[in-house]
Amino acid sequence: MMDLAFFARAGGGVLVGSNCALTSISTDSRHIAPGALFVAIEGERFDGHDFVAAAFQAGANAALVSTDRAQGLPMPRVVVADPLRALGQCAAAWRAQFGLPLFGITGSNGKTTVKEMLAGICRAAAGSAEAVLATEGNFNNHIGLPLTLLRLTEAHRYAVIEMGMNHSGEIALLTRLAAPTVALVNNAQRAHLAGLGSIEAVARAKGEIFEGLGPRGVGIINADDAYAELWREQLGSRASLSFGLRQGADVFGRCSATAAGSRLRLQTPAGETEFDLQVPGEHNALNALAAAACALGAGIGLAPIAAGLRRFAGVPGRLQNLAGPQGARLINDCYNANPDSIAAALAVLAACSGRRILVLGDMGELGDGVDAMHVEVLRRAQMLGIDSVHLLGEAMRRALGEAKLQGTAHASAEALAQAVRAECDAHSTVLVKGSRFMRMERVVALLAGRPQEGH
Repeated sequence: MMDLAFFARAGGGVLVGSNCALTSISTDSRHIAPGALFVAIEGERFDGHDFVAAAFQAGANAALVSTDRAQGLPMPRVVVADPLRALGQCAAAWRAQFGLPLFGITGSNGKTTVKEMLAGICRAAAGSAEAVLATEGNFNNHIGLPLTLLRLTEAHRYAVIEMGMNHSGEIALLTRLAAPTVALVNNAQRAHLAGLGSIEAVARAKGEIFEGLGPRGVGIINADDAYAELWREQLGSRASLSFGLRQGADVFGRCSATAAGSRLRLQTPAGETEFDLQVPGEHNALNALAAAACALGAGIGLAPIAAGLRRFAGVPGRLQNLAGPQGARLINDCYNANPDSIAAALAVLAACSGRRILVLGDMGELGDGVDAMHVEVLRRAQMLGIDSVHLLGEAMRRALGEAKLQGTAHASAEALAQAVRAECDAHSTVLVKGSRFMRMERVVALLAGRPQEGH
């Protein structure tokens, strides 16, 4: 079991008080399990040191605190110069004790879907859900990733670790902590342009994931992506597997649409297999190929690959099928948005029968050209013959005026949902999508007749 002395050694700190066992690690005093270590991190809007006493009262056994805030605390503690940095150091040291296959996953779009697909494959390979550690929720940054690594135990046979970013150097840090044995860049698309400036810069920043691979690690590369060669350069002499829907990839797939999703046939160095996916869209077929390539890179066979992908039923907020108003099909794809992920979602909507209704919120973090990109997605909807378009947000409102297209911009989620409900019947499909800050789940809740979160 993990103890406080480990954090003193690995974090380069001083143990004050007696050593004690630790059941878990938390940076949130509101969610403390009995016996936990509370890590006091100073952020832009809060300072964890202000909540050490509350964490202790909630059941924490100890705290990791900074030198200048270490006096007068009521619990055993490790004192370090920088608790956040020490958290990362401890996570890397803890991870180094485990020789299991660890998958590192990044990309502009689809990384959470690939992570869940791959976790399902690993569960099938291990024969147990408890044998697989996978990133939960949005724990994919410089705080969440160390917390995930510190959950590793001897019971785990595989770990699937998602890595997110919005600036250069962030993936480099995360991959050094995680030390993946298999590393994937799923794609590079128009996301986080505000922080990076160009898609090539995004691709290069994503490719930093290969810096954490050891000499015997395996890099997984999207052969269909324009930046595949850049990633091969970043990978260097280490082994690689490519995947794609175009002939020539090591893991090559052919997909055809079905009523519920798609039929996918894989050709791989280990042989061929065929199965049905429960999720729609060519982009999800490509996500499945990415997960399969990762699994093959770790020596997992085709049978658990097919079994895991066959069982995958989707991720909440990513092309999630729900019951809509008047019997309509409601597709909840509101987790996030950029021009390329919207294009993929529009392809799914365009393939639906009956009345096709599009609900879009503003896209964020796009930098220069943001207005042109909003116009672009509206023109794509028109080109695909989408029957009705409803918009929320100022950028979408401006784009509607500039593009001179058919559509309605609404002042509130409530007004938008009311207008969409009036159009729906049992043959309609409604797609809802927008960037995280737009909280388009409000619209989904109104259309699905569910209580809104936070209300």
